[in-house]
Amino acid sequence: MRRRSFPAFLLAGALQLAAPSAVLVVLVFIVTFAYPANERATFGALGLAFLGLAATVPTVVSMFFSGALSDRHDRGALMRAVNLVSIVATLAIVIDLYYSPSAHVAVPGPSGFYLPLWLVALYPAWAAIAVTTTLFRPAYNASVTHLVATAELGRANGLIYATAAGISAAATLTVGFLLSAWPVVYSLGIAFGLFFATQVALLAIDVDLSVRRRSRPRSLLTEARAGFRYLFGRRGLFEITILALVLNLLAAMATVEMGLYIGTWLGLNEGYWYGGMLAAGTSGVAVGFLVIPHLRFETRAGRILLFLTVLLGAALLSFGLVRTIGLALLIYFAYGVFTGMFVNVFFSIVQATVPDEMMGRVFSADELGSQALIPVGQFIGGLLVLAVTVRGSFLLAGAAIVIFSIVTLFSFGAMRALAFGAESTGPPDASGT
Repeated sequence: MRRRSFPAFLLAGALQLAAPSAVLVVLVFIVTFAYPANERATFGALGLAFLGLAATVPTVVSMFFSGALSDRHDRGALMRAVNLVSIVATLAIVIDLYYSPSAHVAVPGPSGFYLPLWLVALYPAWAAIAVTTTLFRPAYNASVTHLVATAELGRANGLIYATAAGISAAATLTVGFLLSAWPVVYSLGIAFGLFFATQVALLAIDVDLSVRRRSRPRSLLTEARAGFRYLFGRRGLFEITILALVLNLLAAMATVEMGLYIGTWLGLNEGYWYGGMLAAGTSGVAVGFLVIPHLRFETRAGRILLFLTVLLGAALLSFGLVRTIGLALLIYFAYGVFTGMFVNVFFSIVQATVPDEMMGRVFSADELGSQALIPVGQFIGGLLVLAVTVRGSFLLAGAAIVIFSIVTLFSFGAMRALAFGAESTGPPDASGT
């Protein structure tokens, strides 16, 4: 925290990364309860599936170019620009929900399936927020090495993302209570405030976040392709991408229906229970980010990632075995802990081993490979609920992750060998205060 501009940098990242979850709580809640009770398990599930699918194409496109953008421009300026788009998109959702047009739009699906016009209108706004978050992350994660030394990466990532998770937990819990007591529009004020505060924090950073390049910039498409070639050439990192691809796809199939899980399987319809569930998960993420640096993961990073994947699958599987909110909250907390550990280890591996001029592209290439199918998983999740119920979706997704992770323990040799040394090297101005 004594590093030059690190407190402002930490706050900017934590706020920008936490804000979308505050928006998503509102959207999942209003989509779940946009239909009468007798239509909720079918029409509501598909409405949530379309919410995830709405951002698929723009998010995938932005993932392809986000790293190349962050590796050729001032990363600070790029982060400020995309944050402004987040602010505008949040305002658009507020306006849409305030006027809330009552017309319906018939769409393909079960007999009589429809989407309220206000729901159709908010899909592109949510897609815009997803895209800005996608553009922000590679630029932000690649900038960490400009402020801290290699030996501090695990602790720095832990502090940043634990703060983000803590803010997200507080925001989602607050939004959950607001949804139960106030009109929906007021609950979006939390997300707007987080995005606005991000801009203020970004303006307070006075460290140069320009890319340290050893080669001249080429076309955006050429540089984006170079990032994928680099990732494919590093077999250990590529195997992490494959692992995360399957993990995120299967997890999304279940977790997108968390609102429906609470409302139907647990029988709780109050908004604060959904907010509380997400708060438990994000609190767990914070704990995971803070705990993993103390386990000295650097010399066995790959093996730890594989073990954590087994635990993530087991946690998802457990949701289908409990029917009390207390146990469900505990499971989601544990799921968050394992997730925070996994992400911190991966971020630190990339930051410690990839050159600065390539780092943004590696982050975005991995993100495209590992997260591009999350919206697809969310859409499949909606269909899966129709086929096997919400409980069945958690049981199937969790069991599939456990089986896949056990297979990878024996087949992903390069990933098992991944490690790095925590040398005390850092940016030229690392000692500045």
